[in-house]
Amino acid sequence: MTKSENEQWFLTQWKRMGGPVPETEFRFHETRKWRADFAWPREKIILEVQGYGHQKHSRYHGDIEKMNAAQVMGWRYFQLTYRMIAQEDLSLLDALLGVLSDGKTI
Repeated sequence: MTKSENEQWFLTQWKRMGGPVPETEFRFHETRKWRADFAWPREKIILEVQGYGHQKHSRYHGDIEKMNAAQVMGWRYFQLTYRMIAQEDLSLLDALLGVLSDGKTI
């Protein structure tokens, strides 16, 4: 599957930061067709990269349903927004790297 520009931005920054390689399009739910943009299954961490279209009412509610289901299943669920990317804000990536490297909380 082709990655969006925002997902490519994440992968470029993440590689530059030396972050552990994530699984992509990871199917985390057995019965739903939900997939995580990026996941670290051993640590039960999901990262979703949200584009501008995710602010639409119809997509927003589906995103929330997906996030809630993941959290009920014990996943830590993070979202990188289009605004963070536009501002080149790496604070979430820094925090996520900390969580993945030594279990620190955000």
